Amino acid sequence: MSTCREVLMVHQEKYDRYAIFATGGKQYQAIEGKTVAIEKINGEAGAILEFDSVLFRKLGEGQFEVGTPVLPGKITASIVKQTKDPKLIVFKFKRRNKVRVKNGHRQPKTVIRIEKIA
Repeated sequence: MSTCREVLMVHQEKYDRYAIFATGGKQYQAIEGKTVAIEKINGEAGAILEFDSVLFRKLGEGQFEVGTPVLPGKITASIVKQTKDPKLIVFKFKRRNKVRVKNGHRQPKTVIRIEKIA
C-alpha cells in the first residue's frame, strides 16, 4: 500500500528550466510551452509579447540566477485569448440604515503561452 507522500511524488512534474517574471504588480512562473493567465494586456490573439522584468531563472539541475532586482534577458510569449475571471459578488450592508448594495465584478485576464525563456 502506497502512502500519500509517495503518490504526490509520482504525480509531481519536475521542470529543469523555468523563470519567474513580474507584470501587472504580480509575479508569475514561466515554463516554456505552458499557458498562464495574467492581468489584462491590450492586444489581439496571436500577438507577441516580451517581458523584460525577469526576477529568477532556473537553468538546470542545481543552477539558477537571482536578479538584483532584475536579470538581463527576456521572456517571449504569445497571446492565446482575452477572457474574464468568474463573477465575484460584492455585497455592502449597513445595519439599521436600510443600506444594501449588491454589485458583481469580473476581472479581465489575458491568457498567454510562454514561447521562449532567454
